Amino acid sequence: MSAGLHSMPYTCAMSLRERKRARTRQALIDAAMDLFERNGYDETTIADIAAAAEIGTRTFFSYFASKEELLFPDAESRVQALLQALANRAPDDRPIDLLVRVLADGGEVSNDIIGKLTPLRMRLLQTVPAIQGRALQIQFNAERRIAEILAEAFPEELDDLTARTLTGAFAGAVRGASQAMLDRTGELPPEQRAEATRQAIVTTLAPLLKRD
Repeated sequence: MSAGLHSMPYTCAMSLRERKRARTRQALIDAAMDLFERNGYDETTIADIAAAAEIGTRTFFSYFASKEELLFPDAESRVQALLQALANRAPDDRPIDLLVRVLADGGEVSNDIIGKLTPLRMRLLQTVPAIQGRALQIQFNAERRIAEILAEAFPEELDDLTARTLTGAFAGAVRGASQAMLDRTGELPPEQRAEATRQAIVTTLAPLLKRD
C-alpha cells in the first residue's frame, strides 16, 4: 500500500534478539520471493519457504500467519508511521497535514513503487484470488485503524464518518498514483518514480491542504 518494516535497520536500539528476528524475517521474505518467482505461488508451500530459510515450519508461524502475508510485510508500518507523526505533530497541524507528512517521509510510496516485492506482488494480485482477498483485508484494516487514530486525535475536526472519508480519499490517491507509475516502470529510475508519485498525490490532495 517494498522496503518497509522487513528491511528495518539494525540500529543500536535493537537488542541482539531483535536483530536476529529481523534477519530471520527477512530471510523468509527473500526465500519466498525466490520460490514464488521460480516455482510459482500456488506450487510453493510454507514448508518449502521455511526450509529455504533454514527454519522449522512451526517457527514460520511466529513470523507470518499465512503465505499471503509474505507479500505484505510492511502493512503495519503505515499505522506505526502515523502514530509517530501524531506524537511529533505541531499545535497547528491538521489531519491531512499528518497524512501528507507520513507520505513525504518516504516509507509508504517508496515501498509500493520501488520495493523489490512490488512487480511480483502486482502480478500475483492479478492472478491469485487469495492474494486479492488478503490485499483488500489489509487495506480495509489499515484504513479503519488510521481513521480511528485520526478521529481520536482530532475530535473537534473529525467524527467517524469524516475520518473514514478523509482516510479513504488519501488511500485512493496513493493507490491510483502508485498503480499508474508502476505502468511506467522503465521510464524513470526508482527514486524519481517515488518522488513523481508523491508529487502527484500531493497535487491531487491540494484542495484539502489549503488553509482558510
